[in-house]
Amino acid sequence: MNVFSLLSGLCFCFLMACNTTSTPADETTSAPLVKQTSITDNQTAKMATPPAIKMDSLIETTHLMGKFDPLKDSDFIEIDIQYADRPGQLLHKETYAAFIRMYEAAEKAGIKLIIKSATRNFSAQKAIWEGKWNGQRLLEGNINAAKKIPDPVQRALKILEYSSMPGTSRHHWGTDIDFNAFVNSYFEKGQGKKEYEWLVANAATFGFCQPYTHKGTARPDGYNEEKWHWSYLPLAKRLSDQYKIRLTNADISGFDGAETATQIDIIKKYVFGINHQCL
Repeated sequence: MNVFSLLSGLCFCFLMACNTTSTPADETTSAPLVKQTSITDNQTAKMATPPAIKMDSLIETTHLMGKFDPLKDSDFIEIDIQYADRPGQLLHKETYAAFIRMYEAAEKAGIKLIIKSATRNFSAQKAIWEGKWNGQRLLEGNINAAKKIPDPVQRALKILEYSSMPGTSRHHWGTDIDFNAFVNSYFEKGQGKKEYEWLVANAATFGFCQPYTHKGTARPDGYNEEKWHWSYLPLAKRLSDQYKIRLTNADISGFDGAETATQIDIIKKYVFGINHQCL
């Protein structure tokens, strides 16, 4: 018996003992209680009605931060080599199905979309980030960030022009895909321009959006423009909404340079510093 049933029973017994009459609702039916006063009813309704549930219990925080192995997750699937530049890449099944539909439509228009990068979990992103942070990976082909940028915040900001901190990348979710090339100049002429123009005109039909558009008044924060990066919104929005509710800058940890996340305000400016059409 729940608390409300117990209280109803005690109240009934008390009223009977005082020789008063009452007609409680039958617990086994959906019949409404007899109204007594509107004030009491409103107060009771507020007390009895549970707050709106904002959390999606099916989404784990570890998944939002990429702290899982997509190879062992049944929601992820390996991308067929005909669609990718190398074997072993993975996407969320929903994203993959949408991508195939878009791929086939693009192919009919003479456009070939090749996946250069897809899901990257926390460990993969950590390797990229720390390689750049510690100087093993050069920035822009010739900049050793560890030697040339000693200030931690400035070094992080330089890396953040194109690379995410572990735990903050949309690539963790299996919703985001990098197509064809990793430089904007490829998409500004020739076949690359045709590919980009097709995506701009048609990707939304299949649920995809370019999160990192030109930076300016409309998008002052976040990563630099990435014409190759497209996100499957029906799933990505669900995940980003949960990210906003559950995580703070203090949660971004476990890698070299993580102490700068709070100083930079990484979640507001980078996780959500995206094209407003993709929010």
